[in-house]
Amino acid sequence: MLKPGDPAPSFRVQDHTGREVSLEEHRGKRVVLWFYPKADTPGCTREGCNFRDLHADYQAKGAAVLGISYDTPAENAAFVEKYRLSYPLLCDTDKKVAQAYGAFDPAEPGYPRRNTYVIDPEGRVERVLEAVNPKTHPRDLLDSLA
Repeated sequence: MLKPGDPAPSFRVQDHTGREVSLEEHRGKRVVLWFYPKADTPGCTREGCNFRDLHADYQAKGAAVLGISYDTPAENAAFVEKYRLSYPLLCDTDKKVAQAYGAFDPAEPGYPRRNTYVIDPEGRVERVLEAVNPKTHPRDLLDSLA
């Protein structure tokens, strides 16, 4: 399991548009990397829409929001379109990012854990938030960011 101060594992995956996205392209910004179990399910929709509604506030604090799941680009694109999500959804279809971050759950291999990782501008883990509440997590995290 990652802990604060650890280097954030590098990744390169497709987003919901099919574009390749890497952690390195966000260097110099704080990154909120939130893993969600499945696109367009009740908890993930609530959490995703809350991040959407607070997206400008995250940007004002210098934070990029990246959602990530095992969903395909097509599944995540439909999720983005249906709920007008305003940030990239990344597609960890081979589960390697979840494994690197400790969000892979061997007991539920089809879904990542609902964990969030805050990565500082230098690429180090700032915070690890496990088993977050999808209803309150986006607001609570935003309020706690300096």
